[in-house]
Amino acid sequence: MRASLCVLCALAVRAQSPLGISAAVETAAAKYGAVSVSDQRIAEAAAGISLARQAFLPRADFTSQINRATRNNVYGMLFPQQTIAPISGPPNPSNSLTNVWGTAVGFLVSWEPFDFGLRQANVDAAAATRRRAEAAANRTRFEVGASAADAFLTILAARQTVAAAAAGVERAKSLERVIDALVKADLRPGADLSRIRAEAAMADSARIQAEQSVNVARAALAQYLDTPPAGIDAAPGRLLQDPDKIEAVLTASSGHPAIAEQQTAIDESKARQKVLDKTYYPKFNTQATLYARGTGANPDFSTGGAAAGLGPNIHNWGLGMSMSLPVTEYLSLRVKREAEAARERTESARLRQIRQDLAARLEQAKAMLDGARKISNNTPVQLQAARAGLEQASARYKAGLSSVVDVAEAQRLVTQSEIDDSLAKLQIWRALLAVAAAQGDLTPFLQQAEAR
Repeated sequence: MRASLCVLCALAVRAQSPLGISAAVETAAAKYGAVSVSDQRIAEAAAGISLARQAFLPRADFTSQINRATRNNVYGMLFPQQTIAPISGPPNPSNSLTNVWGTAVGFLVSWEPFDFGLRQANVDAAAATRRRAEAAANRTRFEVGASAADAFLTILAARQTVAAAAAGVERAKSLERVIDALVKADLRPGADLSRIRAEAAMADSARIQAEQSVNVARAALAQYLDTPPAGIDAAPGRLLQDPDKIEAVLTASSGHPAIAEQQTAIDESKARQKVLDKTYYPKFNTQATLYARGTGANPDFSTGGAAAGLGPNIHNWGLGMSMSLPVTEYLSLRVKREAEAARERTESARLRQIRQDLAARLEQAKAMLDGARKISNNTPVQLQAARAGLEQASARYKAGLSSVVDVAEAQRLVTQSEIDDSLAKLQIWRALLAVAAAQGDLTPFLQQAEAR
């Protein structure tokens, strides 16, 4: 109860304060629906282990019955079946419809003293299934965390775009006020005012689209966090700055969860093959029985009283061992063994494919990182030149040496350059996230993102 209160308090505090990227990843890995499904599969696999272990225990069966039936018996063999009820005793010389009471009560205990390793193989196979479920859960948590981190970066990128777009709107409106004054003074034609008003409206539409992108990104992250989008306030941490320890992310690799999961799939197939290898062995059962029967029929073909046979009156016990061998199952077991071996080869081929895909993703992410770092070094130059161009275009327009089109183009270039510059560092972080996701370890990336 105390732990539950602590969790609720922590969630309440988190909801009131800005959400960091590490907290977003942690919450998504704990609350997303796919993670819960994976956890339940682990519980199911654990129950399978317990079920397999039950085979080591003796089996005890108790039965009792009461019936009233005729007592005619006949010599001869009857193949095993489930339709004709068995009857014991000597054949009656006459076919009579007289009937008597019959009762039975019995107790049978059977146990396999040795099984050539079959039961342990079943336990090992169940344990392999559980390990695969655990690996699948780890892979799901990792993928959910990586997706949540990507959604978090998308929110920050959308907010940066909103800020740059808002600045572009303000510049367009400032220019609109200047041109309005010039038009009223008959220093510029009214067409210039109409053009700049259109530019201001376009800039405002771009700002609205950027705000829409923020809301969409919040909804995407809210899907993982199981919380209302309006309550998400993403704290950028160091994500708007240049990362200072990129090599720590590039060199970190603890094995990808997808590879670990696929390896457990191969191990599970091998465990199943071992079960099949152990299946075609003789089965030995030690058995002990204690039973009693009662009947209203006498050996001399007479019958007892009305209540004769209502209680067991003949007792027996027995001890023994039985052996059985599924002779005709050899071919089917062989086919099953070949099918399981083919499944193992399939899983091994899939593992090689996963390794190749992850290696390709890592190289692509490194190429993205290299390009993002170069762009980040270039965008300040681009922004400075765009701002200088806007100043020059504005001065030329005021001096009557250029048209309003030149100023509008210069303003759009500044806005785009501001967006590019504000997103450049986030693109480095996004590329680093792609590297971490391809390597299978988000910890170094998160440590860099929230380092102080």
